[in-house]
Amino acid sequence: MKIEIERPKPGRVIVRLQGRLDADTAPGLKEQLHEIARTGAESVVVDMQAVDFIDSSGLSALVSGLKALRQQGGALNLSQPQTQALTALRLTMLDRVFPIFTSVEEALSEGDLLAP
Repeated sequence: MKIEIERPKPGRVIVRLQGRLDADTAPGLKEQLHEIARTGAESVVVDMQAVDFIDSSGLSALVSGLKALRQQGGALNLSQPQTQALTALRLTMLDRVFPIFTSVEEALSEGDLLAP
């Protein structure tokens, strides 16, 4: 899994994922999200456009990151999950927990609305 971090403006972070988000790669994402939460990010968008597979470990890493961000007063939005990931989110009802957007730009705009 490839993880790229972008900071388009203060308090806003885009985490672009590429590849499989599974038991082998989920710990790295979890650590990245916790580190971002420690920096005081207000809004994080996880771009899932290039994630071709996610398992329960990957879903757990996202939930852990969401919890860490919320504890710091931040938010985590998902962008562009593909069919398999969207199915996994729906089956686990996590699509009710995570705001899911059709583009990174839309998810960032939502983050701007949530900012103090």
